[in-house]
Amino acid sequence: MIKKNITIALASFLMVTSLHAKDYGTVNGEPITDTDIQMTMGPSGMKFDALNDAMKKRVLDMVVDRTLLAQAAQKTDVSKSDEYKKQLEELKSGLILDVWMKQMMTKIEDNLTKEQLEAYYKEHQKNYITPKQLKARHILVKTEDEAKALIKELNEAKDKKAKFIELAKSKSTGPSGATGGDLGWFSLDRMVPEFSAGADKLKKGEFTTTPVKSQFGYHIIMLDDRKEAGTKSFAEVEPMIREELGSQAFGKKVQELTKELRSKAKIELK
Repeated sequence: MIKKNITIALASFLMVTSLHAKDYGTVNGEPITDTDIQMTMGPSGMKFDALNDAMKKRVLDMVVDRTLLAQAAQKTDVSKSDEYKKQLEELKSGLILDVWMKQMMTKIEDNLTKEQLEAYYKEHQKNYITPKQLKARHILVKTEDEAKALIKELNEAKDKKAKFIELAKSKSTGPSGATGGDLGWFSLDRMVPEFSAGADKLKKGEFTTTPVKSQFGYHIIMLDDRKEAGTKSFAEVEPMIREELGSQAFGKKVQELTKELRSKAKIELK
């Protein structure tokens, strides 16, 4: 059973991995392909190009060793052994099932009509609502007096955003201080209520002229941008809906087919 699982997993991996070869080099004239690289790196999702030079060399060395061993194995009579032939048949069985099911899934998705997708979108439109989002930065200090002093500096500055970033880097006690207080985009429910309420009152480019108190200390908040609440368009979510409806139909089809095959099969379990 373990061997069968390994061979089927290998078949699936080989089928979904890109088969075009880049110029990684050769081993005894045999090119090193993307598949060789990805099989060696495993299913971590890490891309070879993202590795540093030392790690790339390590991976390539592993590929070379594996290729040399595979070449040596090919020169033996192992391909004539019963064990090899048995595992090859198991590999074929898993590969046939995988390809067949993927073809079935693709056919089901392709047969979904625009009308079906639009009807689903209208019925589940609430699922595609996007909440209001703010893009802000802040300076966090321990006392109200510190915050008031910084607000005074900001009011006197000509380039208020540049000054805000400078003060955030030098004065803020929060972890975002190093990046000029940048908090990125966030929905209101992600922040403590006092912070969200203070930020939401601002217009783009404004900062709070009164310190905002929270459980963490005193904040000075600058609003960089905002996105009002809305609903994603059908065009934005159409691929997602097609995949979702396709998966539902595919699951139902597989259940029906399995039930039919069971009714006609001779099954003897021990």
